[in-house]
Formats: sequence, structure tokens, C-alpha cells
Amino acid sequence: MQGLTFVQQLIVWAPPVLLAVTLHEVAHGWAALKLGDTTAFAQGRLSLNPLRHVDPVGTVLVPAVLLLVGGFIFGWAKPVPVDYRQLRDPRRDMALVAVAGPAANIAMAIAWALVLKLAATGQGLLPAALVVPLSYMGFAGVTVNIVLAVLNLLPLPPLDGGRVATGLLPLGPARALARLEPLGLVVLVVLLVSGVLGQILGPPVVFLQHLILGMVGS
Repeated sequence: MQGLTFVQQLIVWAPPVLLAVTLHEVAHGWAALKLGDTTAFAQGRLSLNPLRHVDPVGTVLVPAVLLLVGGFIFGWAKPVPVDYRQLRDPRRDMALVAVAGPAANIAMAIAWALVLKLAATGQGLLPAALVVPLSYMGFAGVTVNIVLAVLNLLPLPPLDGGRVATGLLPLGPARALARLEPLGLVVLVVLLVSGVLGQILGPPVVFLQHLILGMVGS
């Protein structure tokens, strides 16, 4: 965001990032609870308190570094525990639990787009001092939530998309894909450092930005 200092950018991006990763994990836990698994609920992980979900690296360090270098802004929180043995239909329900996180991010992107719309059209309703900060924060919220949704839907374990794929594929290919989980984070880091991740995420992220902002007329 041109014209803002690094500290100002941190102030703009921090609330959307914290909300994005917190509600993403809460959505996983809520879906698991509805499908029969009480693990996250019993451990207090359905809380909206960000401190229960913050990962020092994924929620703080990585987004701050990416903001500083001007790359895609994304991060992650401490994963919500899910015991697949408690789910009524483990393969199907694990896929549903997984997709709940990105779905929450898309819903938040729409909500932040409405904030951006309010800032753009509500000058008479809002204090003048809030119009520009809300505009920046609304755009940040749209962007970070779309990036998180698209990133997590990549069919690579342990990302949500990998778990969705293992739930949809026939048993043999699903097991083969699941065995890649220990290497998933390494592959993701290589893609990020090489710039390939940005090339993969860029087109769908831009498409969804235009789609969601267009939906609310922003």
C-alpha cells in the first residue's frame, strides 16, 4: 500500500490477518463439532479469542516478513485438533471439515468488501478520520482472506485442499496423496521462495477479488 510506513501497514493488516486465521480455525472446529467430533470444543478451540489460535511464526512472523518484502500476505494459526474417529463418516466429514476453513475466508472477504464499500460511500455517515483507514483495512481484509482461501484449497496435504482431495479420491490414490503430508510444508516453502506459488495463486486471487468487489459494487 503506497504512502504508508511499515508500522502503518502493520496496523492496517493486523486485524484482518488475525480475524482471517482465527475464524478459519474456528470454522474447522465448528464443522467438526456439527459432524460429531467434540475435540476442538473440549479444548476450548472454538473461542474467538485470537490468543488461543495464534502461531508465533505463521500468524506473526511470516505475514510481517511478507508485508515487508511486498509479497503475498498469508499466514496460518495453530491447527484445530480433529479426531476423525469421532466423525460419523470419516472420509466425507474430514473433507467437509477441511473446506469449512476456506469457506469462512470467502465469507470474511465479502464482509470486508462491504466495509470497503461503506468507507467509499459513507463519508457522510462516518467520521472523516475513519474513511481512509477503513478503506485500507477493507482492501487488506478482502485480499488476505482470498489468498488464504485459494492457498488452502491447493490439493497438497496438509493444506485443506489436500484433505478435501483425499476425501473425494478413490481409496488408493487418496492414501498415496495422504502419504505426501510430511513433505507438504517443504514443497510449499520451495514454491514460495521460487516465486512459483505467486504465479499459481495470482490468477484465481485476482479473479475472486474482482468478483467479490464487483458483487458489492465496490
